[in-house]
Amino acid sequence: MRTPLRSRRTALTGATALLLTLAVGPAAVADTHQAQRQGGSLVLIGGGLKENNTQVYGEIIERAGGARARIGVITASSVPAAQDPYADDPDRCSNSECNGAYYSDLFKRHGAADAQWIPVDLDHIANADSAAVVRQVNSMSGFFFGGGDQSRYLTTLLNGAAHTDSKVLAAIRAKLAKGAVVAGSSAGAQIAAGADMVTGGESYEGLRDGSSPGYFEDATRLGYEPDGGFGFLRSGLIDTHTGAYGREGRAMRLAADTGHDRVYALEENTALVVEQPGGPRERLRILGPRGVAVLDLRRARTTTTPPPRKVTGSGASGPGWSLSGVRYSYLTDGDQYDPRHWRALPAPGKRPLALRSATPVPANNDVFHSVASPVGVPYSFLTTARALAATRAQHQAEATTYEDGPRFTVTFRKAPGFTAWGTDGATPQTLTGLEIGITGR
Repeated sequence: MRTPLRSRRTALTGATALLLTLAVGPAAVADTHQAQRQGGSLVLIGGGLKENNTQVYGEIIERAGGARARIGVITASSVPAAQDPYADDPDRCSNSECNGAYYSDLFKRHGAADAQWIPVDLDHIANADSAAVVRQVNSMSGFFFGGGDQSRYLTTLLNGAAHTDSKVLAAIRAKLAKGAVVAGSSAGAQIAAGADMVTGGESYEGLRDGSSPGYFEDATRLGYEPDGGFGFLRSGLIDTHTGAYGREGRAMRLAADTGHDRVYALEENTALVVEQPGGPRERLRILGPRGVAVLDLRRARTTTTPPPRKVTGSGASGPGWSLSGVRYSYLTDGDQYDPRHWRALPAPGKRPLALRSATPVPANNDVFHSVASPVGVPYSFLTTARALAATRAQHQAEATTYEDGPRFTVTFRKAPGFTAWGTDGATPQTLTGLEIGITGR
């Protein structure tokens, strides 16, 4: 069971830190910082982490020991150098080694004492059980998993289909339990998930066809890994790049198909900070310029209707899948979330909005930002939700998918308890308790 308490950290005094540094070195000092936190933490970013995001990089570094932080960078989700035609060109390369060097340099530029690439990738799978690499991991006070394809993390660190910890992953897991911070962006955040980790897919095709276990060459097909990722965060499914790629639809379909009642949907360049993941005091906080949606499916219901009669030239085909009763909260910088009590806690300084606008919600015929639409608008799902939150003229609004075979209609409704929060009295930043339904026809 989880409680809404939040762990507190106490900084070492300068004299104590100096004595510890002289006696046992910077890595041990960082470990002492971790032990004082009574458990580790996660910093999960929805992808697109910008170089100048001092807020998120600073959070990771501070949790790893501040000026004494030593960050281990894992980029095994990238292609290895052997598969990169530009591996020898530092300006064009995009492989695990050069990406590891990129992030290591960034962490040092943001103030870490040291940052090192952990040399595990598809070219160096044996290193995942190397005693020397385990010693390197044990000298670190924090870890960062880069983006790419999360299936490569399964291959390199979870022994593939065996789904058992390599020695390197076991060492990272032990460091997390003792207080280390584990961060990740995009695939590096996805891999923190437990059972039924998403592996790919688009919202429209996912709603139309449902989800299937596995990885698929068809990037639109909604797939998942039943055994999950590393299992660092189990209180909800994880999805990333949510706003940029309109992934709310696929997130809801996957959760409904696999029996999960909560999803954390992370936007780009923004972090979900998790204190004591998996413990009785797990607590979440949002950090960054965008937001994280929490989808609550405890009262959700699904139905499937027979396919409509085919009308020549209509394009309509397939059964209509529908979902009702999903609660949607959108949380922004400084907001907290208590997973045990399913409660969003807006940041200090945000207050409920007094709705004065009578502007109707604009029409939206591309709610999930379809890749098929030549004029698709990113963030359109959130745009509709916020437009409804801002007006007193409507209690309900609808938006549709660009595709029509079948077309899905998303209904947004101000359910009892719905509240919009903001800092200026007029602009909805945080939304709590909006109800979502999806109907396929």
